[in-house]
Amino acid sequence: LPTLWDAGRDRASRAGYVELPVGGVLIVEGAFLMGVGLPFDVEVHLWLSPGALKRRTPEDLAWTLPAYARYDAEADPSRAASLTARMDDPRHPALLYF
Repeated sequence: LPTLWDAGRDRASRAGYVELPVGGVLIVEGAFLMGVGLPFDVEVHLWLSPGALKRRTPEDLAWTLPAYARYDAEADPSRAASLTARMDDPRHPALLYF
């Protein structure tokens, strides 16, 4: 499925199945995906410091911040990912090496 959710209508997408061609690339975007056993070939984690995450999270979504802190502590996505980019300033991303 090319999409799972129709954000404009706030409901499940009604998109039809699409066959990925040989050599094609599938990009899966979402929060909390690492550390749950999904078999990705390459994972990219976009890391924000707790302060930057708090500043960029809309006030009505501030209740999600403890979940992000727990995910960071338990799944350790920065170490689990193939590549981690520090995104505190999106104009100047920085690769983190472990």
